[in-house]
Formats: sequence, structure tokens, C-alpha cells
Amino acid sequence: MRIKWLILTLSLLVGAQTVAQEIELGVNYHRLNTAQPVHTGDNIEVLELFWYRCPHCYRLEPYLKQWLKNKPEYVEFVRMPAILNRTWAFDARVYYTLVALDLVDKLHEPYFDTIHKERKRIVNVEQFANWAAEHGVDRNSVLDTFTSFGVDSMLSHALDMTPRYETDGVPTIIIDGKYRSKVSLAGGHNELVDLINHLATVASDERQQ
Repeated sequence: MRIKWLILTLSLLVGAQTVAQEIELGVNYHRLNTAQPVHTGDNIEVLELFWYRCPHCYRLEPYLKQWLKNKPEYVEFVRMPAILNRTWAFDARVYYTLVALDLVDKLHEPYFDTIHKERKRIVNVEQFANWAAEHGVDRNSVLDTFTSFGVDSMLSHALDMTPRYETDGVPTIIIDGKYRSKVSLAGGHNELVDLINHLATVASDERQQ
């Protein structure tokens, strides 16, 4: 039994070293030139920059959803709509309206499905309010919130932060305000999830130094 235990232990150690060797700075992920503040307190922030109309973001969603069920307790997940050009601001307002109305858990995934699976066209606030009403949300609340001061403030924050994360596309994952990666860099969706967990561990260790 002792021999079997030693073999198992050695195999796990070798496996861990192999994973570490396969993850390379400048290849699978990048360090931001300037670390950005996080808003998760003692928890490690894992932030996703996304755009509702991005098919790559849509394909990543089920992997993130599964990861959230098993993520480390010291990790907190945050979404931020990227605004890489003027047209992306509309969908950023959509997301922040859901945030303001506490509807992200209920309508974030359905809105993605509406765009990519149902191929519906939602390009103005009236269409978005009508869509939300179909999902049981008060239409006037959506209209009032969409252009509210709170949503304006969150939108301004996203406009300010998007370039600071040095991203050239979405989805992009930022770990603890200093590491940046995406599916193509990691080598696949599952590989990105593994990379997130690895860098979260690295970031946690760095905080304790």
C-alpha cells in the first residue's frame, strides 16, 4: 500500500509540474503593464470582459457557468461589458440595466440566447424594454433605468477601464487586476479555465508575500 501511495503522490507532483511548465508568461497569458484596482476585497478578482453580440463570448458562457459551480472559495467572479467602440455602449447599458434591476441571474443568459440562438434584433431601448416585458419585467422600469444616473456611472467606469485592461478583443479574462488571457492564448476553453485557477493561485500567493 505504501508503494502505491508513493507512486500516486509522485504522479500527482509530476502532473502539477507539467501543468506549470505548459503555462508560459507572454504566451498563454500577459501581465498588464499597470496593475488595476480590484473590487473584491480579500478575494481574488476574476473579471470577464465581454460583449453580448460576440459569438466567442457566447461559446465561453457554459464553461464559465460550470467553473462557477466549482471555483475556489477565495475567488470572486465579476463581469464587465467591454466598450471597444461606440456601438458596444448599447449592450453595456443593457447589462448595467440588468445589474441595477437585480436581473443578471434571471436575464443575462436569456439575452445571450435571444441574440445568438433566436437571432432576434434588439438595437434600441424600446426593443429591449419589450423583450424584458416578455420575461416578466416591468417595461417602464427598464426604460427609466436604462438612462438613469446609476447606469450612466457604471457605463463611464466601463469606458474608462476597457483600455486599461489592454485588451484587443473579447472575451478577455483579467485575474486580480494584473494578468490577462483569453481562449486563443490559453489553447481552448477548458485550458482557459485551468489557467484561471492557476493564475488565481499565483495571485493569492503573491498577495501573501
